[in-house]
Amino acid sequence: MALIVSNSSVQLTPLLGVNEGLRRHHSRVLVRSVGGGGDSLMVSQESVRIDGVCCVNDGGKKSEKNVVEELKPLWDDGYGTQTVKDFTEISMDLIKCDGGPPRWFCPVACGLPLNDSPVLLYLPGIDGTGAGLVLHEKALGKVFHVQCFHIPVWDRTPLEGLIQIVEETVMIENASSPNKPIYLFGDSFGGSLALAVAARNPTIDLILILANPTTSYEKSLMHPLLSLVRALPEEHYGMFPNVARLLMGDFVKMATVEINNTNHSSSLWKSFGNLAEDVPLLSLLGRILNKDTLTWRLELVESAAAYANSRLHAITAEVLVLASGKDNLVPSKNEAQRLSRLLKRCDVRSFEENGHAILLESGVNVLSAIKASHTYRHSSKYDFFKDFMPPSLTEFKSLPMETWLYRLYMGATMFSTMEDGKIVRGLAGVPNEGAVLAVGNHMLWGFDVFSLTLEFLREKKILLHGLAHPEVYHYKVKHEYDSETSDRKFKEEYFMVPYTDLMKLYGAIPVTGRNLFRLLSRKSYVLLYPGGAREALHRKGEGCKLFWPDKQEFVRMAVKLGATIIPFGAIGEDDMSELIIDYNEMKMIPFLDQMWNEYNRGRKNLREAMSGDIAEQTIHFPLLFPKIPGRLYYFFGKPIQTKGKENMLDDEDYLQELYIQIKCDVEKCVSYLLTKREEDPYRGIVERVVWQTNYGDLDHIPSFIP
Repeated sequence: MALIVSNSSVQLTPLLGVNEGLRRHHSRVLVRSVGGGGDSLMVSQESVRIDGVCCVNDGGKKSEKNVVEELKPLWDDGYGTQTVKDFTEISMDLIKCDGGPPRWFCPVACGLPLNDSPVLLYLPGIDGTGAGLVLHEKALGKVFHVQCFHIPVWDRTPLEGLIQIVEETVMIENASSPNKPIYLFGDSFGGSLALAVAARNPTIDLILILANPTTSYEKSLMHPLLSLVRALPEEHYGMFPNVARLLMGDFVKMATVEINNTNHSSSLWKSFGNLAEDVPLLSLLGRILNKDTLTWRLELVESAAAYANSRLHAITAEVLVLASGKDNLVPSKNEAQRLSRLLKRCDVRSFEENGHAILLESGVNVLSAIKASHTYRHSSKYDFFKDFMPPSLTEFKSLPMETWLYRLYMGATMFSTMEDGKIVRGLAGVPNEGAVLAVGNHMLWGFDVFSLTLEFLREKKILLHGLAHPEVYHYKVKHEYDSETSDRKFKEEYFMVPYTDLMKLYGAIPVTGRNLFRLLSRKSYVLLYPGGAREALHRKGEGCKLFWPDKQEFVRMAVKLGATIIPFGAIGEDDMSELIIDYNEMKMIPFLDQMWNEYNRGRKNLREAMSGDIAEQTIHFPLLFPKIPGRLYYFFGKPIQTKGKENMLDDEDYLQELYIQIKCDVEKCVSYLLTKREEDPYRGIVERVVWQTNYGDLDHIPSFIP
C-alpha cells in the first residue's frame, strides 16, 4: 500500500493523516494532491501511529491490530472533545504553505472505522479548508472512511475542474466497491458541488448529505455580497472579519459545543472563555478569504448554484438536507422545502436554532441525523439489522427524556422477579443474556416506552428493541408542488419526525414476524405489545385493560428460538393525565370524525382481518388534560424459559396454554402494581422534589417495599 503525492506537494499538519494506513485496503481514495504536472512519487508507509495506537500496514490482511470492535450501546462518539478552537488550529496549519492544487486528506481524529464501512467524501464550504467536520470527525470516523477535500487559498481551479476532481474520485471508489454507496457530504458551497456531481452520475449509488446548501444563491445575501466585495477598495477590506460573523453563524452556539457535553456547574463562565478563544477565528477567516480569494469563491458559489439547479431533474441520488432555521446568509429552511419537492428522494432535518455554520455549532449531531433518517447503509438497500447503529453516549445524554426534569416528572420505578420468585427493586431479575422477549401492556399513547427503554440502557447497558406499528415508524410526507399544501405538510412533518427519529435511534423496528425472528435469532432484547395500537389508544374506562388477539402470534417464534419470555405490567397513565375526548366521542363530532378518517385513509391496519375490539386499530390522538403528576411503575414477572421446548412446536395446546399463561401473568403484574403503589410515599411529584432537593439522586428515589 502506498501514498501518492505530487511533486508539488506540501507538508501537512500532524493532525492530518498523510498515510494510507488509515484506509482499508479495498478503498482507492488516497491522500494526495490532485492535478498538477509531473510524475507522482510513491512513498511506502509501513505503519502510522494514531493516538498512541499503531496501525500496521499489512497489505490488507486481517489482523488483530486493525480490526475495530462493533459499536456497543452508549459508545463514546467523542462529541465535544474537539471544538471550533481545533478548527482554527487545523485551518491555520493547512494554510501555512498552502500551495498546489486541490487535494484530499484524512483527519487523524477519524481513527480506524468499522469493517466494511462506506466512504464519505467531505466537500467544504466557501472557506475551502476541509476542516469543517472537526466536531464530528471522531463519530463519523467510526462508521465511514472519511476523506476531506481541501482547496488551497490561492487555487483558482474553475467549477468544472472541481467537479471533475470529485467525479474522478467517485468513479474510482465505485469501481473498487460497486455494490457499496458513496457518500458526498456537501457543506454550504460543497452542497451545490455535491449536487452537480450527482447530476452527472445518475447510475452510481450516491448518498448526498447537504448542510445548508447554497443552491438558493440568487435569494441569499451572497448575491449582493459579491458586488460589494468587488467594489470594496483594498485598503478597506480589513473590515471583513466583522462580515465573517454573518458568514460563520452563531458564535454562542460554537462556544457551547463542549459545554453541552459536560454539564459543568461553571458552564456559563466556561462559555465566556470559549467565546474569547474563538475570537482568532475571525482573523483566520480574513487570512483564508482575502479579497481576491473571496471574490473567486463567491463566483464559484454563483456558478455552482446555477449548474446544480439546472440539473436537479437528473439527480437520482438519495439526499438528506440539514437546514438551519436561523441562517442569516442563505434561506436554508425554504431551500430545503424546495429541494424536497424537486428531488426524487429527499429527506429533511431542520435545526431551528442554528445558523449557517451548522457543522461548527452545538445542538447538531450529524451522525444522529444520518442514523435517524436511515441514510446509513452498506449496500443498495437499508437493512434494519446490518445497518443499525446503537445510540451513543452523546445521544443518550442529549435526550429530552434523560433530563432531570423529565425523569423527576415521570418518576419511573422498576421492579423485577428473580428466579426464586423474590421481587426486587430494579432490573436484576432480567436475564443478562438474550434472546429475551419482554411482553406487556401498553399505556395511553405509548409514552411508557421511553422510560422503559432508557432504564434498560441506564441500568443494564442493554438496548431494548421495540416492535413498532409500521405506519408510525415509516411516517413520510410527500411534498406536492402546491405551495399552500406543501407548507401544511411540512409543518406536519416537523411534528411527527422528531418522535419517529427517536424511535429509530433507539432500535425500534416495524412489527413483522420476520423482524421478530431476526431479532430473537440474534439474541437481542425485544419489547412487544400484543395489544398494539388498540391498547395504546384505548377509550375511557379501558385503562390497564388488555386487548390481545385470541390466538398466540409470538409464542411459537419464541419457543422455536429458545427465547426467554418476561411478562410485565406498567401503570401510571391515570396519575399523569385525564382522558377528555376518546375515539368514540370523536366519531360523534363531525369535523373530528372527518379529520381522522382522512388521516387514516390508505394507512395499514395490521389486524383488519380479525374480529372484535382488536381489529379497531384506527390511529388518532385522543384529547388529554394533564394532572399533577404521579408516578410510572413497571413490574417484570418471573422469566419463562422456552429453551429445550423446540419439540413442542407442533403442540397447539401447549402453545395456547403458554400464551394464556403469559397474558395472565401480565394481568397479575398490573394488579400487583395497582395495589402496591398505594403504599408508595413518593408517588406524588411534590414528595419526589423534596427528596431530590435533600439528596440530589434521581436514580434512588424510594418507592414501596416489594
